[in-house]
Amino acid sequence: MSELPIIQHTYDLIKVYVPTIERLPKTHKYTLGDRIINELYDLLKALVTAQFSKQKLAILEPLNPSLSLLRYQTRLLLEFNLISIKQYESLIRALENIGSELGGWIKYQK
Repeated sequence: MSELPIIQHTYDLIKVYVPTIERLPKTHKYTLGDRIINELYDLLKALVTAQFSKQKLAILEPLNPSLSLLRYQTRLLLEFNLISIKQYESLIRALENIGSELGGWIKYQK
């Protein structure tokens, strides 16, 4: 089975996001940072699980709120001055792309 683009894009986002989180001050790294990383890994796990599942919709549909939460958490990083506007725009663009792919996958399954 070939790798789905949404899975590769999520994987790539994690590769960019983890080093960003690792550079945060301890006060944010172990709170907001850990929550973001856990949410990203949960997202990747759900996408891989859905790829091999017969009941894809039951796994995919709950991921939209997760993506929304990641957008808010990323915005918090910006508003706390923990990332630059350039980093923020790049991360949000990646999240929006994953959201579009997720929406397409859900629509295809229906």
